[in-house]
Amino acid sequence: MPDLADGESTEMKGSGVKPYVLKNTGGVYSCSCPAWRNQSTAIERRTCKHLRRLRGDAAEEARLGGVLPQKPEKKKSAEGDEADVAGPPLLLAESWDNAADLSGWWMSEKLDGVRAYWDGKQFLSRQGNLFHAPDWFIEGMPDVLLDGELWIDRKKFQRTVSVVRRQDKCDLWSEVKFLVFDAPSAGGGFEERVAFIRETLASRKTPLTFAHPHEHQLCKDLDCLRAELSRVEALGGEGLMLRRPRSKYEAGRSSTLLKVKRFHDAEAIVTGHQDGLGKHKGRLGALLVRLPSGVTFAVGTGFSDRERSAPPPIGATITFRYQELSDGGVPRFPSYVAVRFDVPQPKELVMTMPGDGKPRHFEFVEGTSSKFWAITRAGRDVTTHWGRIGTAGQSKTKTLADEAAATKEYDKLVAEKTKNGYLEQ
Repeated sequence: MPDLADGESTEMKGSGVKPYVLKNTGGVYSCSCPAWRNQSTAIERRTCKHLRRLRGDAAEEARLGGVLPQKPEKKKSAEGDEADVAGPPLLLAESWDNAADLSGWWMSEKLDGVRAYWDGKQFLSRQGNLFHAPDWFIEGMPDVLLDGELWIDRKKFQRTVSVVRRQDKCDLWSEVKFLVFDAPSAGGGFEERVAFIRETLASRKTPLTFAHPHEHQLCKDLDCLRAELSRVEALGGEGLMLRRPRSKYEAGRSSTLLKVKRFHDAEAIVTGHQDGLGKHKGRLGALLVRLPSGVTFAVGTGFSDRERSAPPPIGATITFRYQELSDGGVPRFPSYVAVRFDVPQPKELVMTMPGDGKPRHFEFVEGTSSKFWAITRAGRDVTTHWGRIGTAGQSKTKTLADEAAATKEYDKLVAEKTKNGYLEQ
């Protein structure tokens, strides 16, 4: 059957006057017909009769993962209601609070790649989408469950995403490695599962060129942790992952797996209070603060229940921790530490309303998802702009009753996006 190489397009006569355009862009196929455009699934999960006619049913079924559903399967909950199956039952990490003693834990480099779940036959993303690895990449892979990362190199996250999201099983996969850090079905504690990984990968009749066990070492104490973190960061790595000894593999977020990144301390002036949502409704949700540079942002973590009920007053100077600065000078992952009572407080405070005409840009990149979202407040207008990274996207402006209502809407939308995993750039 004919096919399209990367960057090629062709036309096919349909029911309309103009022919439909079929393309292969970066290994992702598309068609300009309404049937393809109007599907609610991600673009890499769509097909249509024109693509099937061009490539053949077998090729399209293979591209879409054969029997894999295009929408999440439904299962019955304990109450009898249907719920979406989001993806494989992965163990997810929590962030280290800089206080828990990690002596005796197992540490490894935090890889800036793409999480991948080998189900014994194919690679799946966290959302359950298929990674189209070439046959030569998966040749000899064992028929057991493996949890790991598709990874090219440090500071090559975007390159990794651009390769593994392709659907044409191209030779660019030769850059990728599958680094295995757990075996969900092996049973036993973490040490037993690591031994199982090493034995399983080493015992294959066909040598596994691209699959390797991820290296772990024992964390002796805090000094050992700091030294390893400094070494990894000096090489351009993201940080560390710490695993509790003898811990079980459990689906969902767990305190037995912690991610550790270096935190910096800084000070800021409180300029406002943001109302809490959910379990924090009626209490502080976040502090609106301003750096000496004039940069404003929100600090929403690190508070005790008591501090949320009686937060630092407007005008107070606080100490907070953060991991790094964005290109715009905004601290990423800020966490409240304490009020500075040993510094003079300003007699007058010039309030800076959030969203004073300057856009804030957020991105969500995970698996095959690569999206941006931006927001701007100017007076009573709140404008949002969203779309896939690399596209023009679309915009929407909402005019509120007054500036206070606009600020509240602005804060609500930012909170929703950050809760859904969008990171400010």
